[in-house]
Amino acid sequence: FLGLFHFILSNLAPSLPLQEDFVYHWKAITHYYIETSDDKAPVTDTNIPSHLEQMLDILTQEESERESGETGPCMEYLLHHKILETLFTLGKADCPPGMKQQVLSFYTKLLGRIHQPLLPHINVHRPVQKLIRLCGEILAAPTENEEIQFLCIVCAKLKQDPYLVNFFLEVSMMSIRCYHNRGSRVVFIGEDLASPDTGQPQAEGQAAESPEEPKSAAAQSNNNNYNIVTSLLNLTKSPVTSIFMLSSLSVSQDGRIVVKACEGLMLLVSLPEPAAAKCLTENTELCELLTDRLSAFYKALPMSMDPLDIETVESVNWGLDVYNMKDDAAIFTGKRALISFLSWLDYCDQLIKEAQKTAAAVLAKAVRERFFVAVMEPQLMQTSEVGILTSTALLNRIIRQVTSEALLQDMVYFLLGEEKGPETLASIAQNPLRHRLIEHCDHLSDEISIMTLRLFEQLIQKPNQHILHSLMLRSLEERNYLENKPQEEREPVENGQPHDFIDLEEDPLFVDDFSPENRLSSPDWLSNSPTHSPYHAKPDGKTEVHKIVNSFLCLVPDEAKSSSHVEGTGYDTYLRDAHRQFRDYCGICQRWDWRGTPKAMEKCDLDSPFFEGHFLKVLFDRMGRILDQPYDVNLHVTSVLSKLSLLPHPHIHEYLLDPYINLGPGCRSLFSVIVRVVGDLMLRIQRIPDFTPKLLLVRKRLLGLEPEGLNIDHMTLLEGVIVLEEFCKELAAIAFVKFHASASTSP
Repeated sequence: FLGLFHFILSNLAPSLPLQEDFVYHWKAITHYYIETSDDKAPVTDTNIPSHLEQMLDILTQEESERESGETGPCMEYLLHHKILETLFTLGKADCPPGMKQQVLSFYTKLLGRIHQPLLPHINVHRPVQKLIRLCGEILAAPTENEEIQFLCIVCAKLKQDPYLVNFFLEVSMMSIRCYHNRGSRVVFIGEDLASPDTGQPQAEGQAAESPEEPKSAAAQSNNNNYNIVTSLLNLTKSPVTSIFMLSSLSVSQDGRIVVKACEGLMLLVSLPEPAAAKCLTENTELCELLTDRLSAFYKALPMSMDPLDIETVESVNWGLDVYNMKDDAAIFTGKRALISFLSWLDYCDQLIKEAQKTAAAVLAKAVRERFFVAVMEPQLMQTSEVGILTSTALLNRIIRQVTSEALLQDMVYFLLGEEKGPETLASIAQNPLRHRLIEHCDHLSDEISIMTLRLFEQLIQKPNQHILHSLMLRSLEERNYLENKPQEEREPVENGQPHDFIDLEEDPLFVDDFSPENRLSSPDWLSNSPTHSPYHAKPDGKTEVHKIVNSFLCLVPDEAKSSSHVEGTGYDTYLRDAHRQFRDYCGICQRWDWRGTPKAMEKCDLDSPFFEGHFLKVLFDRMGRILDQPYDVNLHVTSVLSKLSLLPHPHIHEYLLDPYINLGPGCRSLFSVIVRVVGDLMLRIQRIPDFTPKLLLVRKRLLGLEPEGLNIDHMTLLEGVIVLEEFCKELAAIAFVKFHASASTSP
């Protein structure tokens, strides 16, 4: 009857002052507990929800009628009489049944609707902290939806004012200083978080002369409890283990709760407070949740999967993609499990990307130790070819998907090790996983070789300097591949202008693609490139670039060339791609500390023995067998080498793209490897009748210009020759693009 009475009163009588109205609604709630004898009737059968909603409306109206930041009498009443503490007690007891939901909803709406900062008040953040501890206590509780809404609004408030998180790092048995707004003045209150709540109005403490920031909990104790993180972690363990395991298009209630909990965690890890970051990684189970679930999803994958399925499965974003097996036309065994794994990987990656720097490093290290090392490494080191192929394909997909800097760094250290010194032939097996992966580029199984080559091709395109240092640069740092002789003792190099010399200034791409507005910015890596041989005569660089380009174009003898007989397969087709890819690489590498290179000759240790490094050794070995390897293997070997050649580092450019360097005894470069292949080719051509017509026919078949017909003798050799010719044209285009980029910015 109280509700009916108030309804009549509010419509017939003049409006009560807001404070009296507010007090009326609160006392109506407290009177219910005094007068009722039936504590089993659900709260929805009472007027409590209506009174709570009226109280919220009054507080909202009061704030809108006052100047920004000013606390009105209704809010003062709520704070002074510790109404939130009382509501927490009622919600914890869930009396009447359903009261916990009402209390959670009241807290959520209060924090969401009121714009003035409430959390700094002791009589707000203390009951909020207590209510947080109730969330996630029971899995699949009927209050889960209200719990997650409440936790998310707290997270949003902390994101707005990150330093408030120090109020939520509980320090056991320790008094901390908090500030409490009372009207327009600031009052400081010392409290022991372990002290009982008497339910009486809070006594005022000694007023301070000026505002004081809340002290960081980390400065007071190393044993903090981050309860909001713990509650969110519990809610991610909803009976539907993860939204990523759902198989219907409509996301269930449990699924939404998991996603909301994950969003809340992402907000919390991004807070810049060092105390919160430390507590997050040391005193919660976040690292364990991320890695255990990642491991569980990985272990749920089939032992054997088609690498093409792994590569082509649709990209997944955590919390957005819900897999429907019934409507999937491209279904394959393990697809649902794969999407679940990739979705959770995406969440881990995004979480670490958003995380505070020190927290990101700890989380990434946990993924490295608890997932990569513990779970993936045994799979990559196994001897079963089927298992190697599947695990390598999965690793390739992981590399492609990871974007966070911290996780990428730890993944690279896992794959390649952290060594920075020069490689030696005796040391290549010190890191077993790195050694095994590189050896797999030259595996007996062509499928494994191709998949591993693709993995490294993906890896060298990631924005991480250690990848290139580990695989190449540490072996080239001293430039000891150069001959260590005085200039006058070196033999002259003859390289005239051949009959098919190309005037690049007349090439339309020279004008169109490399006009001033399209030129690359600041490629000073090449303008400072190492001193070349005296045969790079003209200071304008034209002779140099033309000679180098034509050195590659003329490597393959005329009788082994077939591209001139097919339209659209000329050298110029590679220029656009080379220009675009080089520009992309410059963008990736521009923030790396490659200044100071090239290393001056007088500072290089040219007497130390040269070893090209395990990775280049395997690539050069495979390149040397290009005439005897399957077409697909050759495509991937040359693709990796061309990607390396594009890198804007002077030592890489010198070693891979300069035909005129004087190599030391026993040293080889990419150019010298190709020269040996061409020498072998010249001998073999003589033994194959109708070599050129057969070569042209194979090229047309590869391009789809001729139907498949009878088998052609020496097919592997002929396909290898075609790849060799195309690779030389590609290297010529890369050399031209890089030299032109340097010339266009030279003074």
